[in-house]
Amino acid sequence: MIVAERKPFTEIKEMLSGYRKILILGCGTCVSVCMAGGEKETEILASQIRMAFEKENREIEIKEATIQRQCDREFIETIRKMAGEYEAVLSLACGAGVQFVAELLAPLLILPGLNTRFIGVAEAEGVWSERCRACGDCVLSETAGICPVTICAKSLLNGPCGGTRDGKCEVDKDKDCAWTLIYRRLQEGGKLEKMRKIHPPKKHGVRIYPQRQVNEAYKKDEGQGSKVKNDKFLVDGWLGG
Repeated sequence: MIVAERKPFTEIKEMLSGYRKILILGCGTCVSVCMAGGEKETEILASQIRMAFEKENREIEIKEATIQRQCDREFIETIRKMAGEYEAVLSLACGAGVQFVAELLAPLLILPGLNTRFIGVAEAEGVWSERCRACGDCVLSETAGICPVTICAKSLLNGPCGGTRDGKCEVDKDKDCAWTLIYRRLQEGGKLEKMRKIHPPKKHGVRIYPQRQVNEAYKKDEGQGSKVKNDKFLVDGWLGG
């Protein structure tokens, strides 16, 4: 899931300066799980803003709403009419959600209430850790389900650096070396021969941003060859993919 955290309250207050009618829009999926932008967090932030503005004798009208996903057109459409009644929307979604809401509700101003951190997992109650960089070329089948791009501080693809000592990372002595973890898990699974495979360098130089993915069922048929080829290029993210 995408992990995010709420911006400092002082920064949010500053963004709202000059506006009197604000819609605070929560997102009910990823940022809800990490307790940053779900329905509960939306209501709490709305109350904090009301109290802060009242204390400063500043007039403000706030309404809060939460949709299931701010990265999905069908859910954004449900609040289009409501949003049009306000001067600005404070979005409690990841960066992708903020941008998509801004695109679909333009020219209405959409303000970000969260800082997007990473793609991760719920490691423990109230603790999330990064596990994926969305690099577009997954090697987890060769590395025992441990991502060296993310877990290794140097994103090394072919074994540890010369600085690892006693299974710990050179960059952070309290962190396990990613390649030590990979080695041990491969050894336990009887797949240690996978360590001998050499992975080519990632082709960062030929990426096209922003990337785009089109499901095969929705690609155009004959007569749209260039469109299909372009979509495939964007899906793969590589030249000659």
